[in-house]
Amino acid sequence: MATAPGFPARRAALQLLDAVMRRGETLEQTEKAAMNGVDGPADRALARAIAGETLRWLTDLDTLIDSATKKRLPDDAKPRMVLRMMLSQALRLDTPPHAIIATCLPLLSGGPRRLAHGVFSALMKREVSLPEVPTLTDAVLARWGERAMDIAPGLIDPPEVDLALKGAGETAVRATDMGGVSLMPGHIRLPRGTPIEQMPGYDEGAWWVQDLAAQLPARLLGPGEGKRALDLCAAPGGKTLALAAAGWTVTALDISGKRLEMLRDNLKRTQLEAEVVKANALTYHPAKQFDAILLDAPCTATGTCRRHPDVLHRVGPRQIGEMTEIQQSLIHQAVEWLPSGAQFVYAVCSLESEEGEAQAEWVNATFDLEPVPVTAEELPAGIAPTSEGWVRTHPGMLPDAGGLDGFFIARWRKL
Repeated sequence: MATAPGFPARRAALQLLDAVMRRGETLEQTEKAAMNGVDGPADRALARAIAGETLRWLTDLDTLIDSATKKRLPDDAKPRMVLRMMLSQALRLDTPPHAIIATCLPLLSGGPRRLAHGVFSALMKREVSLPEVPTLTDAVLARWGERAMDIAPGLIDPPEVDLALKGAGETAVRATDMGGVSLMPGHIRLPRGTPIEQMPGYDEGAWWVQDLAAQLPARLLGPGEGKRALDLCAAPGGKTLALAAAGWTVTALDISGKRLEMLRDNLKRTQLEAEVVKANALTYHPAKQFDAILLDAPCTATGTCRRHPDVLHRVGPRQIGEMTEIQQSLIHQAVEWLPSGAQFVYAVCSLESEEGEAQAEWVNATFDLEPVPVTAEELPAGIAPTSEGWVRTHPGMLPDAGGLDGFFIARWRKL
């Protein structure tokens, strides 16, 4: 039974889930080890899909499991995790029940296997279903407050694929050639599963993959006209590419050598230029001044929950507190390097107010910077700046167009 086709993918999915739920790791951190023994891209994609859908709908899957057990299974019990996987396949991935039983029950033995089989069979006989919108955890609801009900509908499905174009003037032609839609000049959205490297313009470097929300921070610096820009925490390079394409002379700084290799590869493919610096931003001493600094700061990344649903279950007050301290240290450095008249853009792909709005208020109260409010004309149709002139996006926005990641962005000028 353990040799059933598809079993290695289920074993890998269980390892991914265990790493997130018990050890607080990201899916990316554990993927290489978990995928050991999984052959072929299709099975690896299946393992990721099972883990992702299980995490996306975890609260609702648990409700179903609890409705079919006399005694509640512990949250970290292996039978509960396997049952979550079994139900997510049946209710979200349309996997036939017999295939689920053949490939998931071998993950258990003895009494736990019989328990999982009985609970799953009972729920299938009841023809259970999931709600239309995922139910967020109590901890997430408490943090996001009233916004949570607006955000949740954006988490139903993984996101589509967004491209940023090197030449915004080509938007209409390329969108037609690629069968995509554009939500603003220089942007194209393609369906999930699009074979990226086979799309027109890949080899010539006409575009790169970047979520629509992630494209906004660099856009808010405007055309470069040869002026100098520092992209702090730059890897894997989407913002660097955007700044270079907009005419900035870019210095791209990051502490991760591996991620900087990705940035260099992207620069080579797109035939764009930037100075690449491997350094710790907190100890870096630039030899020149910049006309603009873009800080897309390290954060909890809860804004990426559409594509990384693990953040819904492993991020809490401790991680948020650690990130806000790092962010403030980086902001201090960036502001010190700014000459009078230079622009500063701060961004995080986080839905936590501590990392976004609270940080912008802290900047206003701490530094000699003049806020430069973002205008509606600088944003995609359907996204409006806040009353303070900041940008706040979340996955529930632009629902008819497929949503976007959660970001906070603010802009200032040094006095």
